Amino acid sequence: MDNIENHGKIFDSHDRAILRILLEDSRTPLQEIGKAVGLSTTSCWNRIKRMTDSGAIQGYTVKVDLAQIGYQDTVIVQVTLGSHNQETLNAFARALESIPEVLEAFLISGDYDYFIRIAVKDTRDYERLLREQLYQIPGIRHSKSSFVLRTLKKADTPLTG
Repeated sequence: MDNIENHGKIFDSHDRAILRILLEDSRTPLQEIGKAVGLSTTSCWNRIKRMTDSGAIQGYTVKVDLAQIGYQDTVIVQVTLGSHNQETLNAFARALESIPEVLEAFLISGDYDYFIRIAVKDTRDYERLLREQLYQIPGIRHSKSSFVLRTLKKADTPLTG
């Protein structure tokens, strides 16, 4: 059996198969999961509980088509800060957390300090967000924005595709 050990936790092919099903539809009944992976309902439940208790499964949610709720565009923003002291980094992180349109923000290595993914309604909405929120954050030295033209692949884990 194909086992992967991760920090003392064993995940086998059944666990990954269960995760794939839950990633596709977290409301899939246990009976269907068991049938699909060749395990009993109880065994599936125990595995899901173990993965939840270990933190591998962090929660259940819905997938939203952003365009359907009015956010037609995604912008990738690369940001360089003028200072890298802990106070500046923390203040920047708190400011990003307060902007609902910021979907993801990563502290990165390389030419820029942050990589930020933002959902906006259109270019005017992005201009408003820049003026009223992003450029109001102290410490930004430089930024570069790129509108996403097309998403070629989007996956939450290597288990999905």
